[in-house]
Parts: sequence; structure tokens; C-alpha cells
Amino acid sequence: MELLRIVWRDYRWPFVGVVLLSLTSAGLGIGVIAFINQRLLGSFADPWRILPEFLGLIALLLVITLASQLALTTLGHHFVYRLRGQLVKRILDTSIERAEQIGSARLLASLSTDVSSVTVAFIRLPELVQGGVLTVGATLYLAWLSPTMLGVTALWVIVTVLIGIRLVARVYGHMAKLREIQDRLYADYQAVIEGRKELALNRDRAEWLYRDVYTPNAKDCRRHFILGDTYHLSAVNWFNIMMLGAIGVAFFLANGLGWASVQVATTFSLTLLFLRAPLIQAIGAFPTLINARVAFEKISSLDLAEHREAFGHSALRHDWQALILKQVSYRYPDEESRPGFAIGPIDLTLRRGEVVFLIGGNGSGKSTLARLLTGLYQPQSGCVQVDGRPLEEDDWTRYRQHFSAIYTDLHLFDRLMGPAGESPDPALMEEWLAALGMHSKLDFDGGRITNINLSQGQRKRLAMLLAVAEQRDLLLLDEWAADQDPQFRRVFYRELLPKLKALGKTVVVISHDDHYFDQADRLLEMRQGQLVELTGEQREAASRDAVAQVSG
Repeated sequence: MELLRIVWRDYRWPFVGVVLLSLTSAGLGIGVIAFINQRLLGSFADPWRILPEFLGLIALLLVITLASQLALTTLGHHFVYRLRGQLVKRILDTSIERAEQIGSARLLASLSTDVSSVTVAFIRLPELVQGGVLTVGATLYLAWLSPTMLGVTALWVIVTVLIGIRLVARVYGHMAKLREIQDRLYADYQAVIEGRKELALNRDRAEWLYRDVYTPNAKDCRRHFILGDTYHLSAVNWFNIMMLGAIGVAFFLANGLGWASVQVATTFSLTLLFLRAPLIQAIGAFPTLINARVAFEKISSLDLAEHREAFGHSALRHDWQALILKQVSYRYPDEESRPGFAIGPIDLTLRRGEVVFLIGGNGSGKSTLARLLTGLYQPQSGCVQVDGRPLEEDDWTRYRQHFSAIYTDLHLFDRLMGPAGESPDPALMEEWLAALGMHSKLDFDGGRITNINLSQGQRKRLAMLLAVAEQRDLLLLDEWAADQDPQFRRVFYRELLPKLKALGKTVVVISHDDHYFDQADRLLEMRQGQLVELTGEQREAASRDAVAQVSG
């Protein structure tokens, strides 16, 4: 199983130590049974001398058993902590393209459901290890007492276990199907949460989502849960009852067929009773281990980036003068019978300190070009160059450290960070708080902003403050002014852009505000996936009426 393989690879010696503790616990358990068989089932002259020995054995067994289980449980929590951290880091290192293909619902399902499944499995793992070790030790002891009786009772138990395994295999089948349904349920939850405003306005759509999308998935989830629990409970009860039957078989062989003494038969019964609880717990742990197997398979199917400890730190940057997109092309995957949207080939040279406006109609490829420029997407053909040197595979992380970006679907973080992750320049922050008109809107606790529940326009102003604090060379603004009121829109174009340029930034602005195109050093336009630069009369025409230019 993947769980045990990873534990053996990463926690070999602690795991060996835990197994040795379990072996000691098992040996003491068998020793208690042997003590009962040899000292308590027969006649004894001095019971007050034997009782302290017996109680001492019981106390030692309690301490060792508890220690072995706590050690394995602690090891399990360390493992799960590491697994969760590695999964988060792999998501952080996975390309934006791959993350978008996976979808946030599947990623959230793995971070919550899959990691939780592994956690529960590792918590139940002591029961499986303890049951297995005790079974081996008890078998050796019973073989020493009566090999013939052991052969028959072992055959009985083996048949019991094999049928139990078949029942548990059915549990695995339903758990695997259940995990697929949970991905769909997470997508439904996401639709309910992220689409709550639209659903509040359109109750027909809300009813459709609840009745025709969520409810069938929830019913499938319920059905597979019930079937899985049915087979699981059947396995546990089958094992429980058949172990009681094994005790009856042992007495039949001893008393009915005369294969052993009543004392040996009693010892067999005590041993089987002693093993019944650990073995039932082990059987009960199997579904959680099956869930962990399914979880590992789901995590593997995400095809995330390989785990690595290092981050690409912002201190490692190129000393650049020109960023060049040379014959860059990119095509999205085909959707059913419809070919994926493509842009390119595109040639673009972006020089340090420029303010460049990018215009174009909806679906013309502006956002895709922005992702290519910032390194979130890598070209499928052509190359990106820094001062004429093409980027290699290992250069992309370093290249992205030049950019700050405010996208239309921005996510606001609540901490201000300077250029290398330290606290930002206080004087710079004071200046930009005033320039953005946010002095009275924000509350701070050290470098953390305590109130980010703002209007969309204010959220974008806060995003601008975060971007300025980072002091990156390039700033991409995707329709930043679209959510600002007309007065502050003018402030942005007439005052903030010159301030950004004065800071030495290269600014790329995706915009439709034709009244302010004169603020750009260069005006670029995307038309059906192709990039053209507007100059002379074309630029003047675009400045007079960008909407007419774009639609034309």
C-alpha cells in the first residue's frame, strides 16, 4: 500500500522502533495468556504471591501497548503534516495552465477530503499493526501448545478472513466511486457559494441547481455510503461471529475428539477471545486504509509538480532592458467539437520604463497575452527573451519575479510585503495611501490589513497598494480602472500612472478608456489573436473612439 511504502521510505527507523514496541506488546500479551495457562488454570499453593506477578504483567502490558500505539499515532500525525505541506507546496509550484485544467473544486477536494482520509487511516494504522503482530505471536504460541488443533482452527480463521476480505473489497469499490462523486459535489458547493448573488436573483436557476445538479450527486453519494457501510458492517459481524465459532471448534476438538486437554482448549479459547478485539479492529481499519489508497490515487491523478523545498525568491532577478516575445503562439485545448482559441504568432518588444496600453475586444486574446508576458503561461511555440537571451526551463521562476499584476479576478492578501518579503517602505506606503485615497479606509495591525471587506473599486486600490509595496520592475493592470468612479479614473490615468513611471516601473495597462490613450507611450491592440501596434493616424482614431476601433 502507498501509505506504508511512503512511511517506510521517509520514516523507516522511527517506524521500525514502533514495530519493535508492537512486538514487545504482542509478546507480553502472549506472556499474560501463558501465565494464565501455566500458573492460574492449575492449582497453586500461594495465590498471594502469584497475584502481584499477574498484576505486574497486566500493568506492564498496558504501558507498553499504550506506548506503541501513541508512538505510531504520533508518527502518523507527523507524516500527515508533511503530506499536507508537500501537497500545498506542489500546488504552489504547479503551472497556472495545469491548475486551471484541474479546477479549484478538485484541488480543494484533495486538500480537504483526501488529506483527511490519509489522516484517519494513519490514526487507525496502529490497530492494523497491533492486530497483525498479536496474531503472529499468538499463532506461534498455539502451535507450541497443539499443532493439530492449531491447523483446524487456523483453517477456520483463514476462511473467515478470506470471506471478510471479499466483503472489504466491495467496500473499496464503493469508496472509489464515492470519491469521484465527491469531486462533483465540491463543484456544486463552489457553484452555490460563488454564484450566490446570481442564484438569489434567479430562483428558477437556484431550483435547477439544487434539484437537477446537486440532488442527483448527493443521492449517489448517499447510496455508495450506505452500500459501503453495509459491506463493512457485514465483514465486521461475520468476523466477530465466526471467531466465536472458532472457540466452539476448539472445545469440540479437545473434548469431543480428545485432541488435547481441557486446559489447552481453555487456553485456545482465551487466546481467540484475546485476538478477537484486535482482529476486529484491524478489519475495521481496512476501509480507512482503502480510503487512503483512493486518496493517494486521486492526488496522483492531479499530476501536480514534483515537490521541492526551495522557492524562487524575488531577490533573484535579471538586470534587463528589453523583454521580447518572438513568434510566440499559444492554443487552448479543444473543447468537444470546437477547436481551442489560439493567439499568435506574436512579436513584441517591451522596453524598460515604458507605459504600454493594450486594447481589444472581448475574446481577442488580451488576457492570454498578459499571461504569456508575465510568464504564467509558457509559449507553445516561439520564445520569450530577456535582452536577446531566450528563457530556459529553469529561468521562468526568476523571470516571473519581475512582475506584479492586478487581474480582473484578483485575490486580495491581507499582508503588505516589501521587495524581498520584508516589511515595505513606510514612507512609500504613506505616499500611496494618500494617492489612492485609502488612508481612512484601511486598518493595520503591523504589516497586516485587518479589513479587506471593501467595494470592488476599493479592493483594486488596495491591490495597487500591495503591488507598489513589492517594488517590482513591471506592473500589469488588467482593466484596473473599470471599477473606479469617473473622478478616480481620471486620477489613475493622469496622476497615478505618471507616479508609477517615476518609480521606474514598466506598466502594461489593459484598457478601453479611449479618453486617456494619450497617457500611453505605446498603444497595442489584439485582434482575433493577433497583435498590432497602433501608430500615427491609427492611434489617433483609436483615441477618438476605441469602441468603434475594436468592433471594426
